[in-house]
Amino acid sequence: MSCGAVAVAGCVAGLLHLGPAGDTRPAPAAPRAGAVPAAADLAVTTARKRTERYPDDPGSWSGLARAEADEARVTLDASRLDAADEALRRSLALQPADNYAAVTGQGLVANARHEFVEGRDFGLRATRMAPDRPDGYAVLADAQIQLGDYPAARAAAQRLLDIAPAGAAYSRAAYDLETNGRPQDAAIALRRAVDSAATADERAFVQARLGELAWSQGAVDRAERHFRLAVDAVPGYAYGVSGLARVCAARGSPAKALGMYRELTARTPLPQFLLETVELGGGAAVRPEKAALDAQVRLERASGGAVDPHLALYAADHGDPDAAVELMRGEWKRARSVIVADALGWALHRAGRDSEAVGYARKAARTGWDNALFRYHRGAIEHALGLPEGDRHLREALALNPYFSPYHARLARQLLKQT
Repeated sequence: MSCGAVAVAGCVAGLLHLGPAGDTRPAPAAPRAGAVPAAADLAVTTARKRTERYPDDPGSWSGLARAEADEARVTLDASRLDAADEALRRSLALQPADNYAAVTGQGLVANARHEFVEGRDFGLRATRMAPDRPDGYAVLADAQIQLGDYPAARAAAQRLLDIAPAGAAYSRAAYDLETNGRPQDAAIALRRAVDSAATADERAFVQARLGELAWSQGAVDRAERHFRLAVDAVPGYAYGVSGLARVCAARGSPAKALGMYRELTARTPLPQFLLETVELGGGAAVRPEKAALDAQVRLERASGGAVDPHLALYAADHGDPDAAVELMRGEWKRARSVIVADALGWALHRAGRDSEAVGYARKAARTGWDNALFRYHRGAIEHALGLPEGDRHLREALALNPYFSPYHARLARQLLKQT
C-alpha cells in the first residue's frame, strides 16, 4: 500500500449550478474514522442522558444508536455497534412502523459491519419511506459503492446532493468522481464540503481527503497543506498524521516518518497504518508492527468476518499469500468494489495464480480510477504473464505518483529494468 483508499456528469452540473457558496445547511456528518474520540464521547453521553429523560421516545433511542455507531467508527470499538443495535431495538419496539431514524440507523450499522446487502435494503426502505429526506440516500450510496454498483451509488448520491447539498453529499460526490477518473471535479466537490463543514471533525475529514487526492496525483506540497489543515482542525487526526508521515518519507526523512507512524499506530492500530509502517521501515525495525498484523490476520481467518483489504495486502506481500486469497475471497462475497477486486487480484498474483489474478486486476480498472497502486498491481500481474501492456501500466503508476509506495515503487522500477 502507498506510504500513505459521489456524482458524475449530472452531479458535477449540480455542483457548478449551486454557485460559489453553495448551500451551508447542516448535513449528516461525513465519515471520520480515526478522529480523536472526545466529540463522539460527548455525543454518546448526551444521547444517553436523553434516553434516561425520555425513555418512551423512539427518537431518543435512535439518536443514541447513531451516536454509538459514530463512536464505533471513531474508536474502532465494535462493541459499540452492539450497543447501537440494542438502542435500535428499543426504538423499534416503541415505534414499529414508519420509524425512519431507526431504519437508517439499521443501515448505518449494517454498512459498518460490511453487511452491504442488508445496508442496501435498509437504505431502499428508508428512501421509499421518506423520498425527500437525506439520510437514507447516504446509507444507500455507501452500500451500493461497496457492492460495486457504481451507477446506483451515483444515483443515490445525486439525490442526496439535490436534497441536502452539504458535507455528506459533497464527500460522496467526490468519491464517485475520483473513482471514475475525474480528480479535478472531485476536488471541486471536496472544496464545497470544506465550505459546508459544520464541525472540526468534518473539516478534518474533508481536508484529509483533499490531501489524499493531491497525493494520488504526486502533488506532495499540496497534499502536505491539506494534511496539516486536517490536524489543525483535529489535533492527532489519524489520516492527517499518516499523510504527513508519507510526505516526510517522500522528502527523504524515513526515520522521522517512521517515528510519526509509531506514535500513530500506538493509539490507532489500523491495518492501513501498520502496513504503511512495515513498508516504510522493513526488516527487524518493524517487527512489532508485523506481529500486530499477523495477529489480525489470524483473528480474521478465525472469525470469517469483514476484512480490511489492507490486511490482505499485508498478508500477500509480507506474510502468507494463500491466507490473503482466503480472506479476500470471503470479502468478495460481501463486497464487489474496485478496492476489493484489486486486493483479491494482488493476493492471487502473490500466490502464483496470475491467470486468475489478471481478471480481478481488470475489474479493479473498470471505473477508470487514476490509482497508482491499482496500475502497479495490474502491471506487475501482466508483466508476470508476459503481456506487453504490463510495462505500460507500471510506467503509468510511477507517472501518476512516483511516491505511491516506498516498497512497491522500487519494485516497479526493478521490473521495468528487466525489459
